[in-house]
Amino acid sequence: MNKSASFAPLLERFFIQRLMQQRQASPHTISSYRDTFRQFLKFAQQRLHKQPSRMSFEEIDAPLIVAFLDDLEKRQGLSVRSRNLRLTAIHSFFRYAALETPPHSAQIQRVLAIPSKRFTRTLVHFLTRPEVDALLAAPDQRTWSGRRDHAFMLVAVQTGLRLSEMTGLKRDDLILGVGAHVRVIGKGRRERCTPIAKSTLAVLKAWLREPQRGDGDLLFPSARGERLTVHGVQYLLNKHREMASRVCPSLQQKRVTVHCLRHTMAMDLLQAGVRRSVIALWLGHESVETTQIYVEATLAMKEEALAKTSPPCGRQGRYRPADQLLDFLNSL
Repeated sequence: MNKSASFAPLLERFFIQRLMQQRQASPHTISSYRDTFRQFLKFAQQRLHKQPSRMSFEEIDAPLIVAFLDDLEKRQGLSVRSRNLRLTAIHSFFRYAALETPPHSAQIQRVLAIPSKRFTRTLVHFLTRPEVDALLAAPDQRTWSGRRDHAFMLVAVQTGLRLSEMTGLKRDDLILGVGAHVRVIGKGRRERCTPIAKSTLAVLKAWLREPQRGDGDLLFPSARGERLTVHGVQYLLNKHREMASRVCPSLQQKRVTVHCLRHTMAMDLLQAGVRRSVIALWLGHESVETTQIYVEATLAMKEEALAKTSPPCGRQGRYRPADQLLDFLNSL
């Protein structure tokens, strides 16, 4: 490829050949990478004053990418975690470009050298049982949307499915009868089956008798019969959280998301004594170590562990450094 290689066909081949054909990436991964480059190209267009289809590959350099990431974080208020996800997508493209455009290896290495930012890992947020009950009671079940929202939130908090898994659920994914469960293709294209409680199954059976909207394929469609959007789901959760907070004031201080409901399910399993390996399978975690965050999040389990220990019987005293230099270092 010549020095003035065009950026557009390389990016198109990355999505079609690398992601879709070679890696067979999940629809969620493809849409995430697509959104990243859509944002980046809009930013590059403003900086370079050039249409994306007319950009050359050598113009997409490390300083431009760093400026884009800083803009996401400082001007658009994106979290460090989300910033790092955008960088992951860009790194993936440039690793592909290293094979396709060897003459630009120096430029590619500078981009691949851009590090992810470190961030403080916060404890996972989850709801208590009274908060869950108040949230589930909030929708007006005299309306179609209220019955949908109630069933949606109940399934989310009982199964721990991810947002993309919830919005993509089809009626055929629901297996009724003995051993009722829901079947999903999750992260990394891993298929898993999650059991459904009897109380949840009763609600779902009633929901399935509702008049179908759209093509009748989706389990939880929008009012127009289409797939619920990310913003649509967050809107309904915010609406019901606000209503539920009148009964359960502690909800006023919490942000309820599908991922928060997922964490809530994991915490319920953990506090019920379910092994971490089983929770990892339930949630579709690739590694059991990912489930460790829930052990770290529950104060009740830590207090229970503390109660089983014996307090130290040493005498109280104050440490006094024996050297002025050590005293200085300890004061820093």
